[in-house]
Amino acid sequence: MPFSEDVRNELAAIAPVRRCDRLAELSALFHTAGSLHLRGHGEVALHLDLGSSAVARRGFALLRDLGVEAEIRTYTQHAFARPTRYQLHVAGTPTALAVLQEAGVLTSSGAPLARPPKRVAGRACCRSAYMRGALLGGGSVSGPRARQLELRTADRDGGEFLAWVAGQEGIDLHLRERGRFWTAYLKGTDAIAETLALAGASDTALALEEHAVVAAARAQANRLANADHANLERSSRAAHAQLQAVRWLEREGRLGALSPRLREIAELRLRHPSLSLRELAAKCRPPTTKAAAHRRLRKLTHLAER
Repeated sequence: MPFSEDVRNELAAIAPVRRCDRLAELSALFHTAGSLHLRGHGEVALHLDLGSSAVARRGFALLRDLGVEAEIRTYTQHAFARPTRYQLHVAGTPTALAVLQEAGVLTSSGAPLARPPKRVAGRACCRSAYMRGALLGGGSVSGPRARQLELRTADRDGGEFLAWVAGQEGIDLHLRERGRFWTAYLKGTDAIAETLALAGASDTALALEEHAVVAAARAQANRLANADHANLERSSRAAHAQLQAVRWLEREGRLGALSPRLREIAELRLRHPSLSLRELAAKCRPPTTKAAAHRRLRKLTHLAER
């Protein structure tokens, strides 16, 4: 599924700065792709089984940043295409166990938790990081005709926690049993794009919505389709330029120095990369006009160009 690979590659390039975000992302990785192994004499080891080298590197970097040593190994899966899989092996050292307990992966006695405590995803930034880890560890996006996003978990408890995390951000995930595991899923381009944006895959969310609109436009008359496509491209380019400007200001540490109105519209554009100016204006508090939202975003773009 090339689209799933696009999602994973974009998300794997995000390096969380806050410790709480690192813990939340690591927690989701282990709850969707991890396993606990007993080695005898009371010793344990933990493995992450991943299908992407980019995700394996992301998991390795997360563990390293949290002071946990890990080893990356590869193996060939016994399947028709014989794809290469990647395993992260983590020895059950006191440091590793302490970090995984803090991340809600293990109990204080070293037993695996079916779901982390809510504190792991108590803040908005942590919920974004947890959703990102779930997509990296057990996520897929199918389509293109009938888009569906799935997040795989070992049991119902893990799926229910994912549904709770998404619900805190206004996203309605559904649960379904699939044999030996459970999936939390949703359908529809808008809902999937919002979920991808929540996790940080803003560019892929924009590409998804653009693909959907283009596909719909092709079913119409050529004149209307061409007009709609041109409008979509202009809106998409403008939204992308605004996202790049806001991200640059964020990297430079200049968002905090902006006026409240500029900071609000910057945060809204980051959170909702595919919304129109009118929809962004309606989300302002208090709601403002489309023209005012456009002026504020244009100001952000000019600040980033200086």
